[in-house]
Amino acid sequence: MTSIIIADLINLLQQMSDEDYTKKIERLNQSTIGQHVRHSIEMYQSLLDNYQENEVDYSHRKRDILIESSSEYAITCFHKILVEINVDDKIIYVKNNEADLAALSSFNREVGYCNEHLIHHMAIIKVALQETNAYSISDSFGVAPSTIQYQTTLNK
Repeated sequence: MTSIIIADLINLLQQMSDEDYTKKIERLNQSTIGQHVRHSIEMYQSLLDNYQENEVDYSHRKRDILIESSSEYAITCFHKILVEINVDDKIIYVKNNEADLAALSSFNREVGYCNEHLIHHMAIIKVALQETNAYSISDSFGVAPSTIQYQTTLNK
């Protein structure tokens, strides 16, 4: 599932110039496609970087400006994620020190969370780009797999 979702976004990024990737978009409250991509990548990175420690705090992301300014570098980061994400499932302690919260989860559950988070940001990106017609975006881009499955049953 992760590879399908990420491949869909990589396909868009391969079509996009860095000028468009870093352009402030009024519809996105002056944020950029690159900022949404960076945020999503850093969610996966937070999980993967803390795999050995059995805990993750998503609020402690790196906020790497290179990811949000270079679509090529973002693609490289996604490829690295796809390689590293194939590890054994295990219990993960999810923390948010800023809110003084903690919960038990599992690595695979958190990968699912990162996937859903990425889909959410892809939906935002899709809305921002729909008016341009400059990019080939699949109908499933930014749509949850359960929604796609439900829509398929309606069309039978």
